[in-house]
Amino acid sequence: MPPVIELDNLEVRLGARTILKKLNGSLSGRAIGLLGPNGAGKSTLINTLLGFFAPLSGTARIFGKDIRTDARALRRLIGYMPENDSFIADMTAVRFVRMMAELSGLPPDEALERTHEAFYYVGLGEARYRNLGTYSLGMKQMAKLAQAIAHGPKLLFLDEPTNGLDPAARVRMIKLIREIRETRDIHLMISSHLLRDVEECCEEVLILKDGQIAAYCDLEKERRSNLNFIELETMGIESVFANAIERLGCDFADLGQGRFKMVLTDGVTVSDLYRLAAEKDVQIRRLNHRHDSLEHIFLKAMEAPANHGSV
Repeated sequence: MPPVIELDNLEVRLGARTILKKLNGSLSGRAIGLLGPNGAGKSTLINTLLGFFAPLSGTARIFGKDIRTDARALRRLIGYMPENDSFIADMTAVRFVRMMAELSGLPPDEALERTHEAFYYVGLGEARYRNLGTYSLGMKQMAKLAQAIAHGPKLLFLDEPTNGLDPAARVRMIKLIREIRETRDIHLMISSHLLRDVEECCEEVLILKDGQIAAYCDLEKERRSNLNFIELETMGIESVFANAIERLGCDFADLGQGRFKMVLTDGVTVSDLYRLAAEKDVQIRRLNHRHDSLEHIFLKAMEAPANHGSV
């Protein structure tokens, strides 16, 4: 099975400016987050993968299909929810989404059937015959999602999917995105300025800076490793407890004044630490798991130099 997205020395220039600078790597997660400050190249990367921009050099592949040579086949495989509204205001929602499904390769009857299903899925079944110009902002976001999934894509690009939504509508959108990820045979790439959206929905994250890859993060792996990194504050005989930790086989640092940092090895759990403390008459006053939030990872990536475009 080929990776979802492969970047092969991808370089994109718009006018006199090089926006993407020889990106390399492969992404295979069920949900991929795309982050970066304004001007980092996020929208350019999405538009290039969609076939709107032609690479200056290199290429990219989606499920093994080259964006340069397999554009027609990729149209059937890709769904796109744009950041900005791209509606025909005096057209009914069902007619518009049916048209978009046909442009993605479905025959008219199947496109209409899939359109009805998509509107009920996003909660707009009762409003699907209304003109799009009468929709609220939240309804327009859901209509954009409906048109993106109606033709049954294998890869769904979501550009700022919660843009402008109130808290209740945002929760509903995030719930739908997670449901799509978990129950449908669809991979996702989510670009958002809201780190929380990406952290709640994605498994891996690609961070761009100045047209290069600043960082790549496997969030699932990061979350698992966080569970094994412990910070402790204790009261009792420090050296006795330190010797007991060492016999468990854990790497640790004694910071003095009863404070320890350690990495739990396989087979060692937090309950083992409490058992040792009780045996050695040591009181554990505070125990924290390390939590490198996505915000911390993002800020660290912004401070460091980009790695010249490779995952």
